[in-house]
Amino acid sequence: MVDRIVLVGASGFVGSAVAEVLRPRCDLVTVEAPRVRTSARTTRSLLAEVERYADLPALVQAVRGADVVVNAAGDPDASSQDEDGLFGANALLPALLLHVAEVAGVRRFVHVSSAVVQNDKSTLDSSEEMWAFSPYSASKVMGELVLREKRGVAEVVRYRPPSVHAPGRRVTRLVSRIARSRLAVVASPGSQLTPQALLPNVASAVAYLATTPQRTPAVVHHPTEGITVEGLMRELSGGRRPLHLPRWLAVSMVSAAKAVGHLHKPTAANARRLELLMLGQGQAASWLTASGWSPPVGREGWKALAPRES
Repeated sequence: MVDRIVLVGASGFVGSAVAEVLRPRCDLVTVEAPRVRTSARTTRSLLAEVERYADLPALVQAVRGADVVVNAAGDPDASSQDEDGLFGANALLPALLLHVAEVAGVRRFVHVSSAVVQNDKSTLDSSEEMWAFSPYSASKVMGELVLREKRGVAEVVRYRPPSVHAPGRRVTRLVSRIARSRLAVVASPGSQLTPQALLPNVASAVAYLATTPQRTPAVVHHPTEGITVEGLMRELSGGRRPLHLPRWLAVSMVSAAKAVGHLHKPTAANARRLELLMLGQGQAASWLTASGWSPPVGREGWKALAPRES
């Protein structure tokens, strides 16, 4: 039985949606995330930096008595080149919060990570296979590594949502503009799945991980929502069919964009986004589905993201 949950990052994009789901279910306490930066780039140096902090008494006091701490804070800007800020928000902060949770005697810690940690792995899953392709993805990978390394008494689960969409979100608007333009192209046959998720479903999954009486695995990835590369373009354009390219041509275009990304870091995130939109990516079966969770919003949620005629 979960009575009290502390949510860090409730003012953010994912955190605000999680708060909305959790509030009717428990005694929810929202805590503002401390702003931290770091030049540390290894698990050892990050954990050493955690030890240099005091026990953050005010934060410990806010967390004390909670059954679960959910960390939905972090820097979500995949294009950011502020590496000290990214590693502070996405790597040092999770380690600090887990430290605080354990000092306060919390029994479960839910960390909202990202599928970006698995880069272009052919099939996203809940394994420990991770590799970075940008400063942002490197900071998310390191956030998982420090939580894996910092062993304690709390049950720690790292949750990996894919690209998350909602009305008004910048990335959703961007994909919508692409879907309505001549740049709306996908690799044939267009039926390949792409890892995309609706915000209400991600919030529901986080709430489930926080409240389930079952013991959670160390890593849980978000299951497929059944959207294909063509389906995504159609839904976000209001029904416009994208141009189909031969797969070899699409692969060549993505490879060229990724090569540029290796040389020019700001391009890396956009190259990865192009890959997901054109080629898609597989998603393995998830513990979430196997344990009884199901997404509350289906295809109607994708339709609702299409731009409305003025």
